Amino acid sequence: MAIDYVSRAPGAIRYFPEAGEPAAAMGEREVRDVAEIFQTPLTGSYNWDYESADGRIRKLYRLGKTLNWNQESDLDWSRSFPRDQPPVEPGFNPFNGYAPFEALDEAGKLRFGWHNQAWTLSQFLHGEQGALLVASQLAACAPTFDAKLYAASQTFDEARHVETFNRYLQEKIGIQYPVNPHLKSLLDKILTDPRWDLKFIGMQIIIEGLALAAFNTMKMVSLDPLLKDIIHLVIRDEARHVTFGVNYLEYIVQQLSPEEIEERAQFAYEACVVMRERLVATEVFEEFGWDVAAARQQVLDAAVMEHFRKFLFSRIIPNLGRIGLLTDSVRPKFEALGILEYETAPSDADIDWAELSKPLYAG
Repeated sequence: MAIDYVSRAPGAIRYFPEAGEPAAAMGEREVRDVAEIFQTPLTGSYNWDYESADGRIRKLYRLGKTLNWNQESDLDWSRSFPRDQPPVEPGFNPFNGYAPFEALDEAGKLRFGWHNQAWTLSQFLHGEQGALLVASQLAACAPTFDAKLYAASQTFDEARHVETFNRYLQEKIGIQYPVNPHLKSLLDKILTDPRWDLKFIGMQIIIEGLALAAFNTMKMVSLDPLLKDIIHLVIRDEARHVTFGVNYLEYIVQQLSPEEIEERAQFAYEACVVMRERLVATEVFEEFGWDVAAARQQVLDAAVMEHFRKFLFSRIIPNLGRIGLLTDSVRPKFEALGILEYETAPSDADIDWAELSKPLYAG
């Protein structure tokens, strides 16, 4: 095994032989890890108190220990969904009626569906690696003992998510797309920013909150029972992560100056704009030779995607409001995005302990 250091993330689609796609079989000695270096002026902190200052955070940590799962023993990987069927509900396709899509024959439409699914799951995979790296940073830089414990448990959660999505993509789809540039830019910002509370805001509120909504949608529209089971387990973890972030940041933001709050509110808005673009699978459009700008506009205009985007942000806006980051300066900007209407929706600050404590496969 060797490590290839690159200056930017690779942009090529990867194919794996397990799904019958053309790829040379590789042994362990032929595998080359591709790594990209990032620099961060991270300031860590010890905590010498060791007392639990917040029983909610400690209880979430204990739930994480209790509800650990193992993809090797808790999922049935012997199941395979037929590749001659679409991977998601056809009604969720924003390209129904779109001329370049309708010009494809049935085999081409099926191929597009699987590539689009591979792209979506690949972004889940890359986002989870980003979450893994950020959570490991939070364990070092969070100032309180409870937060350090929870961040450590979240790091293990994210490692399982990376492992599981990677296995599904390689073994069940055989296609892996590169990280979307918009997602990558936000991960870079969060990972390389020296402010630990901004890392919390970017990861626990924005990325994890959007991911939780996206996972719930994927669970509803996916037709593969194995993928539904994977998403179910991931959702259980992500719900704890978002709840942790809202409850912890609600206190932390109150300690900031008005200038610091305004700066973080602006960052949260900009992060939402970036993540809005992350929902557009431009790399798939390029693979199929479509006009990227026209296909992007189709996604933005499609009713099913407009509903999907609003559903994604329906969790973010009330959480930002709860922690004090819907300031007067950013409210009009969120309103222009058409998502401020969710301001009064329930936030994740009120913990539903019964729901979070359910056994992994209950209900």
